[in-house]
Amino acid sequence: MAFTARRQGNEGRARVCARRAAGVAAKEYLLQQGMGTPALNAWDALNLLVRQSLSQEMQHSVQILTMRVNEEFSLPVEADVIQEAQFLCEALEKLLVSKGNNEYGR
Repeated sequence: MAFTARRQGNEGRARVCARRAAGVAAKEYLLQQGMGTPALNAWDALNLLVRQSLSQEMQHSVQILTMRVNEEFSLPVEADVIQEAQFLCEALEKLLVSKGNNEYGR
């Protein structure tokens, strides 16, 4: 949905969709680590990741994904939120697989 929104010229919607996807991955990661609850929402899951021991690259992605927009409704830094979300989702999945914490790693 983020890609579709971007193609339609709706960068705000693309940003929301990318953050939501990354938040779902973050929630699953936290649940598998015993640190979340099913009621945890995507935004709060991303914010909980800030306190986790993750790679510098993953922390950077979380920082970008949780950054607030400015008065012009854009990020205060140059970043591709969709790319950051994709990276974070893939990195969290690799962590789970390497730890054998999901059906793919069993």
